[in-house]
Amino acid sequence: MHAGRKITAFAAALAATFGTAYGLGNGIEPVVANEAPASTHDSHSEESPTPQESGGHAGHASTPALGGLQISEGGYTLDLKTPRVAAGRQAELRFAVRDEAGRAVTTYQREHDKELHLIVASRDLVTYRHLHPTRAADGTWSVPVDLPRAGGYRVFADFTPAAKGAENLTLGADLAASGPYEPKGLPALSATAETDGYDVELTGKLRPGAAGELKLTVSRDGKPVTDLQPYLGAYGHLVALRSGDLAYLHVHPGGEPGDGATEPGPDISFTATAPSSGTYRLFLDFKHEGRVHTAAFTVRSDGPRVAGEPAGGHRH
Repeated sequence: MHAGRKITAFAAALAATFGTAYGLGNGIEPVVANEAPASTHDSHSEESPTPQESGGHAGHASTPALGGLQISEGGYTLDLKTPRVAAGRQAELRFAVRDEAGRAVTTYQREHDKELHLIVASRDLVTYRHLHPTRAADGTWSVPVDLPRAGGYRVFADFTPAAKGAENLTLGADLAASGPYEPKGLPALSATAETDGYDVELTGKLRPGAAGELKLTVSRDGKPVTDLQPYLGAYGHLVALRSGDLAYLHVHPGGEPGDGATEPGPDISFTATAPSSGTYRLFLDFKHEGRVHTAAFTVRSDGPRVAGEPAGGHRH
């Protein structure tokens, strides 16, 4: 065979080999011991957003990035130093935020009483943790975490660097909890939740592409709770995550303690915009009698009604 043809054939074979390896590498998921088949509500279910909705590369180039879907954005990268923990055992979660030069960020703007908010949620949105890590002088953050179930998790770091002109970012990274895996389905749609003896009712509308008010009303033993305590600069802190890709929604509280207009309960109001139709999990943290409690809801954003409203609501 002519020397030039030999080189061309070899190059083609080499390219094919690396192309196959690249495809296989992209298809490998984090390994979890004794993993069972995914539930009907996994990332490939009918609730999952399309690539265009999730801000993926398949969409238009101008599609805005959604919070938590990127590990790097705006010149900053989330460096998760603890990508794997054992389910049911306390471990120290360590991470840093790095700038374009690879240096760990050591100065942040304080928002909602903290330099950085850390959220850990399971891929099935059953387990949720709002953690408050400690930052060392070298920029390394650490916090103890105990995840009860094996499986895939997503870590969200919500922060604003102190650098001039820096904007708020939410970066995300995958975390695996090893152990026997038992998949669970997404909790059923509901506009009410019970937590630690408190009842919380959700009213309002979560609509795609339009800002709307969500009101959460806290009661205990059938009586409204009117003496909520400030938590993270407000009477409640709300996180919304989209089922399928776990896109992180920035939710803004209505009013704040001491503004002369916001009452300490029983109602806590927020303004939220869903980036697409689909199913979402809402996690409300509120503080009463010195303790923080978390109420969780599953809602849909494909119509004018939130789960629990009458007439035609979707149910699982």
